[in-house]
Amino acid sequence: MTRKTWKEKFDDPRPHEVKPCPVDIAGMKKGEVMLLPSPRLIDAFIRTIPTGVSMDTRTLRTRLAKKYRAQVTCPIMTGFHLRTVAEVAYAAHKAGDRDVTPVWRVLDDRSPTLKKLSFAAFIKRQRRAEGLA
Repeated sequence: MTRKTWKEKFDDPRPHEVKPCPVDIAGMKKGEVMLLPSPRLIDAFIRTIPTGVSMDTRTLRTRLAKKYRAQVTCPIMTGFHLRTVAEVAYAAHKAGDRDVTPVWRVLDDRSPTLKKLSFAAFIKRQRRAEGLA
């Protein structure tokens, strides 16, 4: 079995889901209405964050939950998909694309996802360029 590329993960056609959380996990309680975001949903939301505005992952999850009428947004799925969005955005940047999802508005030194990326320096440069550092 071959491993999916970041782009293949991003292009997964499965939509987001809103459903009850099956068990207590990752700070969510059993029965809470939970949003399971898709990579494209995370990407679209990040693209709405204005230039020069920073938002931590917790706020992103809270706003997504509210928008989709859920009590919580799954932090595990958010983390997975945030990395996918970041990897695809960086690949697009390297390919010369000027319409890159501004993941640096969500990722900072406190973000666990940033530590997993090989291009943290790029994220930090973009944050400085927008006055977010």
